[in-house]
Amino acid sequence: MRVLGIETSCDETGIAVYDDLQGLLSHQLYSQIKLHADYGGVVPELASRDHIRKVIPLIQQAMAESNSTPADIDAVVYTAGPGLVGALLVGATTGRALAMAWGKPAVAVHHMEGHLLAPMLEDPAPEFPFLALLVSGGHTLIVRVDGIGEYQIMGESIDDAAGEAFDKTAKLMGLDYPGGPRLSKLATQGTPGRFTFPRPMTDRPGLDMSFSGLKTFAANTIADNGNDEQTQADIALAFEQAVVDTLIIKCRRALDETGFKRLVIAGGVSANQRLRAQLGDLMHSRGGQVYYPRTEFCTDNGAMIAYAGMQRFKAGQTQGLSIGATPRWPLDQLPPLSR
Repeated sequence: MRVLGIETSCDETGIAVYDDLQGLLSHQLYSQIKLHADYGGVVPELASRDHIRKVIPLIQQAMAESNSTPADIDAVVYTAGPGLVGALLVGATTGRALAMAWGKPAVAVHHMEGHLLAPMLEDPAPEFPFLALLVSGGHTLIVRVDGIGEYQIMGESIDDAAGEAFDKTAKLMGLDYPGGPRLSKLATQGTPGRFTFPRPMTDRPGLDMSFSGLKTFAANTIADNGNDEQTQADIALAFEQAVVDTLIIKCRRALDETGFKRLVIAGGVSANQRLRAQLGDLMHSRGGQVYYPRTEFCTDNGAMIAYAGMQRFKAGQTQGLSIGATPRWPLDQLPPLSR
């Protein structure tokens, strides 16, 4: 079986063709970074309009790259949430219209389930059960995963997501959009130990997290010490260390609670090299293994949506004729494949 996957939840237009026997046949990705750079963040209306301009040409490219015709496609799958409602509706209407025109089923996909399953595109892929750390600009979740759709949210951020905290702190430092990756690059030049940031909510039991206070701490540190180039690098390093250490502490607690030896990390922040290295060390010390997608599949992309949609399609979970988008959609509300 073969599916066409469409991702338009925020500021990347991702298209992919996935075959359950041959694997990923093609994927196309267009980023709107340049479009939003002048505004210092994503402008929802501009994002929606740009998806409209890009989605059909990218579908045509992905179909051609995979040597697929509409007759080869067994289902059209698309991100239905969570995300920006206007952007989501572009993918949902396009996906549903193509499915109707081609006489194929349509499958609505949960964006975060796509991220969670992205490491399944790699070799080796993790086996169930495993613990998942989902870290992106909009979400930070620690999830027990017993199977597809069998999700227990063990901990989450009660305010800013980790990626959001990275971007907001970078903006305070005057770094260009997108700030998170630029802050991490700047941190490589920082002086260890010059500044020490708190590790929020690690002095109490539980797996929930909070990152908004780190932004305030960074603002106060900048106000007290200036914002010259080396100070920027030192603050960036201290901030990154605080976020990574907090995530490590919470993951260690969750691993202790579940006894799992497999840890998946996915989402845009999973590309952070410090986080990858320290989670690798953590799992090595416990005789376990960490899994993550290749860098190009850490951020939003069509490949992860095509894979997740394929699993739902094979289980018989398809959509009716109605078109909908769900900007807020808890991951643990998804049905298991067996239901």
